Amino acid sequence: MPPLPKSRATRQRRNKPTTAAKLNPEHSVKAPPLPKGRTWHSQTKAWWKDIWASPMAPEFINSDIHGLFALAILVDDFWTVKDARQRKDLLAEIRLQRQCFGLTPIDRRRLQWEVGRVEEAQRKQQRRTPKPRGDDPYGALRAVK
Repeated sequence: MPPLPKSRATRQRRNKPTTAAKLNPEHSVKAPPLPKGRTWHSQTKAWWKDIWASPMAPEFINSDIHGLFALAILVDDFWTVKDARQRKDLLAEIRLQRQCFGLTPIDRRRLQWEVGRVEEAQRKQQRRTPKPRGDDPYGALRAVK
């Protein structure tokens, strides 16, 4: 006779992800100023502003800011360099460095970060869905000859 299957509680995985976080798109984190000593490209300034307005900003700790400064320099160099080969090399390095900070959807997935959009989508859906009435809304429709 084959052994009995294990109970459902015994079969469940208990190793919960430790880095999982639900990111709130609304926060009050202030962007630190870009380092002085260089003239920053307008695209770099916009990128910096977007990063600190993103849901990932509350997850950054003080030691992350130094890495983000280094990444900002790479991004700025990407926008200012003229040589296509150098731009390609800079883009490859930017891609590697931004993984550490969860700046793309796949990076957030790898870090097990989930942006809290589910509740917002559900609220929007509830506003769009008409409230059921006691009577049939199609009852007033009549065939016309």
